[in-house]
Amino acid sequence: MIHRSILISGASIAGLTFAHWLGRYGFQVTVVERAPAPRPGGQAVDLRGVAKEVAERMGVLPAIERARVHERGLAYVDADGKWKASMPAELFDGAGAVAEIEILRGDLTDILYASSRNGVEYLFGDSITELRETPDGVVVDFQRHASRAFDLVVGADGLHSNVRKLAFGPESEFVHHLGAYLAYFTVQVEGLQLEDWFVMHNAPGGLLAAIRPEGPNSAKAMFGFTATDLVYDRHDRVGQQRILRERFAAMGWHTPQLLSSMGQAPDFFFDSISQTRIDRWSRGRVALIGDAGYCGSPLSGNGTAMAMVGAYVLAGELARSRDDYSAAFTRYQEVLRPYVTECQKLPPGGVNGFLPASRAAIAMRNLSVRAMTSAPLRALMAKSLQKADAISLTDYREFESVAAGHH
Repeated sequence: MIHRSILISGASIAGLTFAHWLGRYGFQVTVVERAPAPRPGGQAVDLRGVAKEVAERMGVLPAIERARVHERGLAYVDADGKWKASMPAELFDGAGAVAEIEILRGDLTDILYASSRNGVEYLFGDSITELRETPDGVVVDFQRHASRAFDLVVGADGLHSNVRKLAFGPESEFVHHLGAYLAYFTVQVEGLQLEDWFVMHNAPGGLLAAIRPEGPNSAKAMFGFTATDLVYDRHDRVGQQRILRERFAAMGWHTPQLLSSMGQAPDFFFDSISQTRIDRWSRGRVALIGDAGYCGSPLSGNGTAMAMVGAYVLAGELARSRDDYSAAFTRYQEVLRPYVTECQKLPPGGVNGFLPASRAAIAMRNLSVRAMTSAPLRALMAKSLQKADAISLTDYREFESVAAGHH
């Protein structure tokens, strides 16, 4: 088993966490990533519930604590910037809309990359073009590198997973669009007066513009809107930005200022709000982790937790099962499925709660947030939000010395 070779597609949060644990269990690990280096930027992500425990076992929690974004909470404002409802971060024991630990995706990726570099081979600037399963492994063709055989291949390559497409079938079978889109990018904060609050403004027609603080000088602009049949090219940034300018042309608040700085943003991101739903996260010698197998959508807010916990469980089960990978895949499925089911549940109101369609619906949403945060309902809400704890983690660390050959 010490020589078992595993190819991970995607230097994502799931992929890097997985590489870290496989390395500790003595596997031979290769990571292929389309980008030329670990991806910088990205919005703030939450570290919730048991994901914190995974980070602690990895030894990266202190670094995460040092790099965290200090966010005081979430506030809904009207077009004049007047507060209509708010949710302080500490309200639901760090399980609310703003988690106890928020960190920029790029910063978390850097920390995980540093902790998984030893003994792991990285192929940056490349991607998989074909997978062929043989009785002894999987032959992998790459865009740039020569073909190679691996014992197992794991897709940690996101909602639009290439591995899933090659091994499981077309995206349309597994990715369920929830009827909305989201964009975000970095902006400068002059004149925004955020005071460390994540500020959101909704307008009729299912429109949302928001600004999320990141540090003393920069913030993330976020735009969300409802649409069911939007036609766009996933790789055409200019076209995506045109869609946003058209949709938000008449919206007041800080929107014109945010849109005018969009073209210069180094990290513009645009995608559908979707969920990945698959009955089984493995097929033959290929398995999926993170968004590739169970994206919960940004609305469920547990993506980072699912990515880290899923990677931890799959690596641990592979270490425990020695040479029987199919038993490991089966146990991974059994252990993780109830947790994923819980984490994929959308908050009350789903897309309509996030992007209310009318003035009346926006007023109702603000009213319900005020009610939720009032003393009588607070405890009840806190209980319903503890999804990120819906699993108790097995301690697989006993397999480290055996597999890695050190005591």
